[in-house]
Amino acid sequence: MSDIPEKELPEFSHFPVMLNEVLEGLVLQPAGFYFGGTAGGAGRSSAIASRLSERGRLIAIDRDSDAVAVASERLSVYGGRAVTVHANYSDMKRVCAELGIEAVDGFLLDLGVSSYQLDNPMRGFSYLADAPLSMKMDESDVSDARSVVNGYSYEELCRILWDWGEEKFARKIASAICREREKKPIETTLELVSVIRSALPDGGKSQKHHFAMRTFQAIRIEVNREIEIIPDALRDAVSLLKPGGRGAVITFHSIEDRAVKEAFADMAVGCVCPKSLPVCVCGRIPVIRQISRKPILPSATELGENTRSHSAKLRVVEKCFPATESFIK
Repeated sequence: MSDIPEKELPEFSHFPVMLNEVLEGLVLQPAGFYFGGTAGGAGRSSAIASRLSERGRLIAIDRDSDAVAVASERLSVYGGRAVTVHANYSDMKRVCAELGIEAVDGFLLDLGVSSYQLDNPMRGFSYLADAPLSMKMDESDVSDARSVVNGYSYEELCRILWDWGEEKFARKIASAICREREKKPIETTLELVSVIRSALPDGGKSQKHHFAMRTFQAIRIEVNREIEIIPDALRDAVSLLKPGGRGAVITFHSIEDRAVKEAFADMAVGCVCPKSLPVCVCGRIPVIRQISRKPILPSATELGENTRSHSAKLRVVEKCFPATESFIK
């Protein structure tokens, strides 16, 4: 027996936001095949796996190796009904192909940052604790927040701060970053916080939320390519769905939700021919139908119990009959 102790699993507390709404939206089939990304603390994954029969299967995926370790441990009680994979949810087609799965009965995508990532200061996601500038969801990735902050041009910094952070002081903050890094590289989270404070009127005291929140969000999104992968990932997910299968997506800020809304709206559209034409010549038919036009929001009870659910939105879609892949990659 080896004297080397096993690596201790991280404290990965997880409160599955809108669990009941997700389970209701997916209309789980006991013998169905389901895809879950991201696995996180396996809260929703456990709930799905517990409702499957021996013929059912859940593939839980996460790009964070710590999350994979925790999810694997927590899902091990379900045996072959649950498989955990270390990968990005945008790789779902490849993962399913490697597992010999051609189609699934449903998918769940949680696009938010996990509580563990936010609460672990050494991951560099928080503007409240000092740590190396990282913000990587997958720690094996090459790009990190340090390379963005110190390597992006002024124009590129303005773009991501505006597009991904909706930061109205994007130019001032980008200028301050460029000035500071000329003296020395910006290495830590609190160094970056200090630079942001110096760029804002009144040092950011008039901000409704923490003055560094939008900048950190923008850099994190850029590092992890969170928004740019959404449209293709959703099309891949829908292409894997069996006719009548359901897909559910949870977002945690308006930029994510907008990307999901637009992708689903595009797939739900039928004929796009001009109304002046007597018959359809485009041949386009809807691939999905949206279960609700507006996003589903957390209940009042959940809002009172879990403050991090406040910004959550859930969208649910169903694959149409007959299935068509006419405009999906």
